[in-house]
Amino acid sequence: MAITFELIKTCQQSGARLGKLHTPHGTIDTPVFMPVGTLATVKTMSPEELKEIDAQIILSNTYHLWLRPGHDIVGEAGGLHRFMNWDRPILTDSGGFQVFSLSDLREIKEEGVYFRNHLNGEKLFLSPEKATEIQNTLGADIIMAFDECPPYPAEHDYVKQSLERTTRWAERCLEAHGRQKDQALFGIVQGGMYRDLREQSAKELVELDFPGYAIGGLSVGEEKEIMYEVLEYTTPLLPIKKPRYLMGVGSPDDLIEGVIRGVDMFDCVLPTRIARNGTCMTSVGKVVVRNARYARDFSPLDPNCDCYTCRNYTRAYIRHLIKADEILGLRLTTYHNLYFLLNLMKDVRQAIMEDRLLDFKEQFFTRYGLKNT
Repeated sequence: MAITFELIKTCQQSGARLGKLHTPHGTIDTPVFMPVGTLATVKTMSPEELKEIDAQIILSNTYHLWLRPGHDIVGEAGGLHRFMNWDRPILTDSGGFQVFSLSDLREIKEEGVYFRNHLNGEKLFLSPEKATEIQNTLGADIIMAFDECPPYPAEHDYVKQSLERTTRWAERCLEAHGRQKDQALFGIVQGGMYRDLREQSAKELVELDFPGYAIGGLSVGEEKEIMYEVLEYTTPLLPIKKPRYLMGVGSPDDLIEGVIRGVDMFDCVLPTRIARNGTCMTSVGKVVVRNARYARDFSPLDPNCDCYTCRNYTRAYIRHLIKADEILGLRLTTYHNLYFLLNLMKDVRQAIMEDRLLDFKEQFFTRYGLKNT
């Protein structure tokens, strides 16, 4: 078996899970946040810096790597780990979300999806078999089944047809998966915001006995309360002894709320994307460091943070770099944001171990200026 999941503890106060996910490239402490390295790189960060801040696993994107440089080139390089000089675990998504979000011209058929390359307009076709073949060649430790992510909002009938197609595609991915000994293929639960459809999707996928399960189709425009509600009734439908991955979620409040609702793994471009716009996550809320008010602020981004950025640079200097379009500014804010979230997850794991996650949530939300639900 490519991966094994060890459930260490359940928090008595919150029901959150503490675990260890064993993969061919190392063991991951869960719950975990995965920085996104779409094109085989986490933007502005070197692999050495990612290790420095203790990123346990990163995510790369099947769709984008298929288009450039091409999965065949990555395969010739010895796989994604060697290609990008990263010897820790990697997860690749299936490319399904990008097909639906990036391409205006697409046609969904039972055999797969016909669409146009968002870079040059070239006609392309992606099927469950092709998505699996690409991921087999890339060589990530965890790969994802090809699914359809329905838009929000969407009618019940459409979402039902979509999830049933996703189940059929999941079966085809399992059949096409050629590296079951060293790559774990996760199924993706869909069903939109409809409880009966989430239950149907989870039941069908659990019967297929994947080594892990993702929850897709959330954080796509719905209110946070709706997402939390869907999580509350979806995670209990998934096997206790297998990892649960909430796709595309990465704000501090969503991470904590997701963990409380039984999620083990998260990924999101949020921390790196907002960093490049000069927005930083700190222990007292967001700091938009590019704003004029910080021009003469010679304090660190976050006085309670001990990351490289906060130990060595001031808000005034980082603002100057960003306003001057200097790359170092983007590197420093990205480093800080990723450190902040990875450190948050360490604190969350410690709080689970000590049965005090709800207390931790209340304290964090108060400091961060969030409404405590």
